[in-house]
Amino acid sequence: MKAGFNGLRGKEISLISIVLMCATILLWSWEKTPGLTAFLPPQSPLQFSSEILSSVSDEETKHEGVLEAGKSHGVQASSSLTTSEAKSNEAKEEKNSKQEEPKIDLVINIPQKSYIPVRKESWNNATEYKACNYAKGKWVPDNKHPLYSGFGCKQWLSAMWACRLMQRTDFAYERLRWQPKDCQMEEFEGSKFFRRMQNKTLAFVGDSLGRQQYQSLMCMVTGGEETNDVEDVGKEYGLIVAEGSARPNGWAYRFSRTNTTILYYWSASLCDVEPIDVNNPDTDYAMHLDRPPAFLRQFIHKFDVLVLNTGHHWNRGKLNANRWVMHVGGVPNTDRKIAVIWAAKNLTIRSVVSWVDSQLPKYPGLKAFYRTISPRHFFGGEWNTGGSCDNTKPMSVGKELLDEESSDQVAASAVKGTRVKLLDITGPSQLRDEGHISRYSLTAKPGVQDCLHWCLPGVPDTWNEMLFAQI
Repeated sequence: MKAGFNGLRGKEISLISIVLMCATILLWSWEKTPGLTAFLPPQSPLQFSSEILSSVSDEETKHEGVLEAGKSHGVQASSSLTTSEAKSNEAKEEKNSKQEEPKIDLVINIPQKSYIPVRKESWNNATEYKACNYAKGKWVPDNKHPLYSGFGCKQWLSAMWACRLMQRTDFAYERLRWQPKDCQMEEFEGSKFFRRMQNKTLAFVGDSLGRQQYQSLMCMVTGGEETNDVEDVGKEYGLIVAEGSARPNGWAYRFSRTNTTILYYWSASLCDVEPIDVNNPDTDYAMHLDRPPAFLRQFIHKFDVLVLNTGHHWNRGKLNANRWVMHVGGVPNTDRKIAVIWAAKNLTIRSVVSWVDSQLPKYPGLKAFYRTISPRHFFGGEWNTGGSCDNTKPMSVGKELLDEESSDQVAASAVKGTRVKLLDITGPSQLRDEGHISRYSLTAKPGVQDCLHWCLPGVPDTWNEMLFAQI
């Protein structure tokens, strides 16, 4: 009996040992295998305290208020926050930081309306600032500006835009820098530009404001100093002085040390223009609204950065003076809706942006930008009816541009949904009415001022700083 009892007890102990071993293996497997967690009982969702939720809600409401104020007024004085509001904000931030510090280490993706700079190494190891709205911000005094002397850069800068060589005596407009609101804009340096653009080509295609941006960049990359390390390669792009012309349709120069080419091609309308009768010197010209310039179609494969612009030649006077006749689909336009100037311009911008976008998959190394319109500042009339821009004091210092949307809705709408980027310069430039050539033009006539083009150094330098930050 005793032997039977001992045998039974031994079997129980063996069975218990087996059960414990199986349980241990099961628990170990459960812990090591993520897929088994599906069999765990559901856990209750993470709950946020009402205090934290109200804090997020308050910040969203405050931000919406700022945006609405920006949309209503365009600009807002940066000094509008009172001392009590500033202290209240500091107290809220301190309270929120105290609440959040001891909380669990958890990353939660909450949509943010503010722009946060994120650095991304790409395109020749350049630092690219993502999610930055460069058009939001303010002008601030900066002793590092201008980036070149207005007395120099004679190798590239046209005398008609060098206000230092005119009778103008105020130059405070040269010493301002654009500061984006929620991110840092990369500081421009010629050496960094050439490293980034080594073995690359940057092309400006557009009107006279595009030419100003081109000359500005040439002065910026050289610091306004004379250089022999450059070769005229205009012939490679057909940029030669045609018979009967005073100048070529553009310029192209290559900096030998880094094999960097910078060029400009004049295309005021940004559409294809060709003579209707090549044998008639007085012929009209077909203005193909739905066809990009032939130059662009021919040479886009050679570009690494492309900047397009158009705008101020779209008026009935210019079209008549140039004998441009609107064409769509290869034939004269008969659609009255398209014949309206603004509609024709919009069709052209959308067409050229769409075409460039269609080319980008073929040339993955190409970065394309459409530059928004440069604002005019004629007060009291137009350019030929006494309009003027005599202000010499920067009206922009201390004011912030807070609009989320571009001031140039036509351009913004055209690039939406494409891989063409918007180089948004309209809002910041709108604040700089004192930066135009005004009545100091070398060819000025009594009562006629240039409130369209800019003094150089000046506002177009900022356009290139924005461009540099995005390439």
